[in-house]
Amino acid sequence: MAITSANQLELLQTAEAVAREKMIDPGLVIEAMEESLARAAKSRYGAEMDIRVSIDRKTGKATFTRVRTVVADEELENYQAELTVDQAKQYLDDPKVGDTVVDEVPPVEMGRIAAQSAKQVILQKVREAERDRQFEEFKDRVGTIINGQVKREEYGNVIVDVGAGEAILRRNEKIGRESYRPNDRIRCYVKDVRRETRGPQIFLSRTAPEFMAELFKMEVPEIYDGIIEIKAVARDPGSRAKIAVVSYDNSIDPVGACVGMRGSRVQAVVNELQGEKIDIIPWNEDMPTFLVNALQPAEVSKVVLDEDAGKIEVVVPDEQLSLAIGRRGQNVRLASQLTGLDIDILTEEEESARRQAEFAERTKLFMETLDLDEFFAQLLVAEGFTSLEEVAYVELDELLVIEGVDESTAEELQARARDYLEEQARKALEHARELGVQDSLVNFEGLTPRMVEALAEDGILTLDDFATCADWELAGGWTTVNGERVKDEGLLEKFDVGLEEAQNMVMTARIQLGWVDPAELEAEAEELETDEEAEA
Repeated sequence: MAITSANQLELLQTAEAVAREKMIDPGLVIEAMEESLARAAKSRYGAEMDIRVSIDRKTGKATFTRVRTVVADEELENYQAELTVDQAKQYLDDPKVGDTVVDEVPPVEMGRIAAQSAKQVILQKVREAERDRQFEEFKDRVGTIINGQVKREEYGNVIVDVGAGEAILRRNEKIGRESYRPNDRIRCYVKDVRRETRGPQIFLSRTAPEFMAELFKMEVPEIYDGIIEIKAVARDPGSRAKIAVVSYDNSIDPVGACVGMRGSRVQAVVNELQGEKIDIIPWNEDMPTFLVNALQPAEVSKVVLDEDAGKIEVVVPDEQLSLAIGRRGQNVRLASQLTGLDIDILTEEEESARRQAEFAERTKLFMETLDLDEFFAQLLVAEGFTSLEEVAYVELDELLVIEGVDESTAEELQARARDYLEEQARKALEHARELGVQDSLVNFEGLTPRMVEALAEDGILTLDDFATCADWELAGGWTTVNGERVKDEGLLEKFDVGLEEAQNMVMTARIQLGWVDPAELEAEAEELETDEEAEA
């Protein structure tokens, strides 16, 4: 088939038809045709030639040209696609390196093989354009709900027709033992869209907490309008879920609005989620109050929050323990997900036993170190004293409020506590010196002799060693292993050194050693502050 003998308008008509069918730009189809014709021409004139084809967008006429680039004499390698400055003078008036010489060449005859190759190029280009269009269409739909039709199921994964392409609902993103048949209608959450070599991959989910949040947004106009906000969602897909909501309008009850008249709104969500039971909880800025709400329907007697550890301790009546924990730990697990805290649940009896043990331990400490009788030691503990440091360095007035303690007795108590602490410090420093600790560490501000001893026992003997420590190594922290938070004991944690204090000490050590420039730190802090202000 010769291009010259073909109906030139047929090219444009074909491009329009393909573009309409695939919903892509006709220009992309014409570019694919130009590339395929150029490839066919190269097979006729020679692969080393730079043959280009241009199709007129109005007439459909295809123009074949040969392009040669002007190069320096010593750089001439491809005689078919390059020429020297002297050779170019017969074509150009004042040729320079980098100029191009364009000659029109006769159209080629399209043999059967060349035509087949051209068809493959066009199909490939059309497929790429179609994939790009799909990606551009769906990348902005991440985080939204999409309706589709089930096409087939492959190894437990459901392939869903979403109109302009296919999406995949993986087996682990389905609720419980959901099963679908071809042509079933399905509603899913668009979790991710990735550009891959085989085309855009659209990943769906029905187990994501965000899916439930989006369903509520569809059912509750107040959420869509921003009057009510969903602050947190925790799900055990197909079984039970908790959702925390807050209202920015005092006249609107967030829980009642989400439940709806006779439960109509929440029931619509429950039906979509295969009967998943949903607890709607009022959100509260006060974390202990929020947790009490989150553990419903169980009643809570007391809550103790440890913000540094990210843990919260909940005390419940003995008969409420099973209800608070829930079947297979479901209730407490969902409450933990909702609050973002580790939750320890104790019964009132267990908490009482623990408090008694702590009381006895502190009483024993004061009896042994301050040479007190049991009654006097118990008085100190009952007044809230937990350590020798508190007794030694507290204001004298705080000791005088204890029944039976006059000024001389209080001074004697403090003297005994200080003497004991000084002796402990002396022994600790002596032991640290035996382990090889250097003066650079001993004299570092902020470290007590007992801290130095603890560091030396772990092999940290110099200020250089100390400066290489991470803050969490000193203050301790938490690591998530297999979905569970595991405690990392800090070297100085028993001395009540927090993460921020550890960061400051390590940074001070690095500045003293000249590892860090304070001016650079100051500039970084100012830049961070500027960025935060800009975001706000």
